Amino acid sequence: MKETSFIEQNKEKWKRFEKMQDAAVSNPEELSDLYMDLTDDLSYAQTFYKRRTVRVYLNQLAQKVFSGVHKQKGDTFRKLINVWKTSLPLEIYRSRKNLNFAFICFLIYAAIGVISSQMIPNFENIILGDEYIKQTNANIKAGNPLKIYEDTDQLQMFIRITTNNLKVSFLTFFVGFFFTIGTHIMLFYNGVMLGAFQNFFYMKGLLITSFLGIWIHGAFEISSIVLAGGAGITAGHGWLFPQSYTRMQSLQLSTKRGLKIMLSIVPFIIIAGFLESYVTANYQNLSDWSKWLLILLSFGIILSLYVIYPIYVARKHPHLVAHEDSEIKPKNTSFNLEKIRSLGEIVSDTFRFYNTQFYKIGKVIFAFILPISLLLIYLQDINHYQEMKTEYWYDWVCQLKIIFGYGYKNTQDLVVLFIWTFVFAFVNTTIYWSFYTQNESFSWKSFFQFSKKKYISIWLGSVLIFIALLVSPWYVMILAILFISFFALLSPTLVFDNASLKNRIKKGFSFSKNHFGNTLLLFILIIGFIALIAQPFGFVFSIYNEQTQEPLVMSDLLDVLADFTKRIAKIYTADYMVISNGLRQFVYIIFILCVLPLTIIAATFGYFSELEKSEAIGLKKQFEKFGKRNRFIETEEDFE
Repeated sequence: MKETSFIEQNKEKWKRFEKMQDAAVSNPEELSDLYMDLTDDLSYAQTFYKRRTVRVYLNQLAQKVFSGVHKQKGDTFRKLINVWKTSLPLEIYRSRKNLNFAFICFLIYAAIGVISSQMIPNFENIILGDEYIKQTNANIKAGNPLKIYEDTDQLQMFIRITTNNLKVSFLTFFVGFFFTIGTHIMLFYNGVMLGAFQNFFYMKGLLITSFLGIWIHGAFEISSIVLAGGAGITAGHGWLFPQSYTRMQSLQLSTKRGLKIMLSIVPFIIIAGFLESYVTANYQNLSDWSKWLLILLSFGIILSLYVIYPIYVARKHPHLVAHEDSEIKPKNTSFNLEKIRSLGEIVSDTFRFYNTQFYKIGKVIFAFILPISLLLIYLQDINHYQEMKTEYWYDWVCQLKIIFGYGYKNTQDLVVLFIWTFVFAFVNTTIYWSFYTQNESFSWKSFFQFSKKKYISIWLGSVLIFIALLVSPWYVMILAILFISFFALLSPTLVFDNASLKNRIKKGFSFSKNHFGNTLLLFILIIGFIALIAQPFGFVFSIYNEQTQEPLVMSDLLDVLADFTKRIAKIYTADYMVISNGLRQFVYIIFILCVLPLTIIAATFGYFSELEKSEAIGLKKQFEKFGKRNRFIETEEDFE
């Protein structure tokens, strides 16, 4: 049949199909019949009109159906509102005993601070520091007791205070995993400090003055610390008291619950930083009634959101109180790769896949990739030995320059930087191999056979990404993420597609372009989450102050550990800083090797999602299964 005759014969049917496809309401039986006719016409066009426009038109029309069938409803603003309206209040209500316990403990610790200040001479100096007491006494004599909160650069003050408060709160939460002991230590430290602080001003006859000045921001700041303590106790109790779950299952549930509470207080920590920088700093210019109003309003908001409203929601939805929103996935979950995933599904499945495949991925990383990485670091430390003798406050930027060689001090730096691309390509290889063998047990033979077959393609597909990461300074990293997103799906396309190299490269760039927005958002979400949880252990936002040789904010756990190592190393060697910096580098490379798989897994799920949009492999398989399911007996088909 001539193409013109073919078009003339079927064009009315195609127009009818387009109208029904775009209509809000359609007859499903008629639409199904038209779709079957359309697929027949497409098969005919693919056979006889391979290079003609009609084949492209029919293919696009059929693809609309494939995408429509798989189309997922995106996350809407209404869902976010529902989280604050129902989901979060229920989580707070379920954790009310732990939150109340944290509040009571904090009051007790604050009382200990007050009593100790009255009974122990110079207790305030021990807790608050001699310099602070000396400066505050001078300010009291000058008639401005809270002058220490005044700062000419309010923006810098806001950034410094907010980042410090975020770190303190998240540290209070995360150390709860250590049988909740760490959380109690943080609550004790802050409670005693608050008690000693308020008693100091009480003894000076300035209790009301200090209260009206400090609690303008303190209402949100102290409440956030207490809530963070309650969230940490909630997380720790999952490990201590698993009830009917396994300890790991209970820990998963309690961690998610505690983390939801933690994330909910972030806005209030930011507001507290703003109030301290811009309002408390000008407290003398405010009337007393406005100070009281701000303090009562702040406490009212906290009391309403974390006490009154959760009780109201729990009484309104009693059937939801005992319901766990966090479904526990079985460890042996198999992932269907022939489906289109929404952005939220990719994020969720990324963490689930990493969890289920962690034994495989971890074994390759720690037994094979890590030793190679440590050898490169050792060579770089020798190459930069004088720099290794230097102490850097919050030095992750400086240490990574040494590790990866992007300081470009000599030829070895360039050579090592290039070698790192091959090392990181093995991380990609590990992830892709895990996708290939997700239902198989670990086997070194299987891994090296896969590497032999696919490694060159993996390296070619990822070398531009790794070079962009390795050569980009931290302050232009967001631009590097933009660049990386253009190439993110190239590597998995080269690995999983069976076309010629030229067609695979072309398809990889096409998929990367189509998925660019989702890839960029995915990377920002994952990197942001990783940076957030890393704060108490290795402060990502820390900056080395080269002028004062001092940290801009308080030390994190890595700083404490490195300082302890330095003190011990002083006993045995004059180059004790080399040992301390070596410890930092070891922690950094472990962290990088553990979090890098998350971005690779997310990109791989993005590739399979784009593949399904393009070729509808999974949908076609579902069509083939029509009529094969038994109405009365469940079969394997029902569980796919």
